[in-house]
Amino acid sequence: MYIHERENWINFKWDSKKVLLKLSETRNLQGKLLGRMESLGFDIQKEAMLTTLTLDIIKSSEIEGEILEQQQVRSSIARRLGIDIAGAVNSERHIDGIVEMMLDATQKYDTPLTKDRLFGWHSALFPTGWSNMFKIVVADWRKDTKGPMQVVSGAIGKEVIHYQAPNAERIDSEMEKLLFWVENEKETDPVLMASIVHLWFVTIHPFEDGNGRITRAITDMILARSDNSVRRFYSMSAQIKEERDAYYEILEKTQKGTSDITDWILWFLECLKISFESTYKSLDKVLQKAEFWKSHSLTVMNVRQKKMINRLLDGFTGKLTTTKWGKICKCSQDTALRDIQGLMKKGIMSKETSGGRSTSYVINYSPNDSRVS
Repeated sequence: MYIHERENWINFKWDSKKVLLKLSETRNLQGKLLGRMESLGFDIQKEAMLTTLTLDIIKSSEIEGEILEQQQVRSSIARRLGIDIAGAVNSERHIDGIVEMMLDATQKYDTPLTKDRLFGWHSALFPTGWSNMFKIVVADWRKDTKGPMQVVSGAIGKEVIHYQAPNAERIDSEMEKLLFWVENEKETDPVLMASIVHLWFVTIHPFEDGNGRITRAITDMILARSDNSVRRFYSMSAQIKEERDAYYEILEKTQKGTSDITDWILWFLECLKISFESTYKSLDKVLQKAEFWKSHSLTVMNVRQKKMINRLLDGFTGKLTTTKWGKICKCSQDTALRDIQGLMKKGIMSKETSGGRSTSYVINYSPNDSRVS
């Protein structure tokens, strides 16, 4: 029996003593992190928020098996937030849609969550009305015309059904209860609410596709309410991606259990707590990047050089060669080599000592550990 098949299944229960202890620990870390971020300069806050939102969107899509191009996501967010960044690129339509959904959730966190708003998010996720090679129902609840909504894994003929969602005819009434609770519940702590609503929405599974990403967008919206801020400095989606197997395991266990959701809440809060701790590591990179540009504020560089240095500071994958420089900056290899040699003369870059078939280059920047504590 699935949880939604039980009578009064949404009368969720939990062990208050265990949950309040974990909630207190999580809230304490959250307060320290937000307080530390507020003490930083406005430019560093903007860079940290841009980094976090980019990570959040990329990891939320990776959970569903979709790989997004980081620079496109970052550029799309920057354009919509009015943040000027070096090396901005054009972004594809579906990436803009995902960004629009996430920004609507987090930048308008105090706007009521309604059926029409959710339909708008769904339209943004699937602007063409297609999911991969399949035509789907967009901006409406699923219809189950091809059978019940199931979460399945395994090869054809050896499928394992992990979960079966409520029938389509129940969705409207089930979602009405959820949306009413989100906007009218005043006694439950917002962080605790985020854990409950996450489970509640993904259990209803109201859409034909995109339920996971919309679940995480709702979670981010409620967490933004708990912060009372549009500035996002931590990513729950990134941590869920790191613990994907454990996430699906606790979700399946809970959806096949009773309305006592203690274990789910404790797992969610621990995951959120770790995401706060992970933020300090990503903040390191932001602070190092800010320190680099501060130390080179008077160094003359062209647009291509600034673009590539930012790519390196953001975390460049693989080895940087003149070929890669040329492709990214849309210039010839000769121009790329001149750009690199110019930076080498300024002491900013050097040849990589590891050797190899092609000459590669690295940035000469080893800042002191700026770990926030």
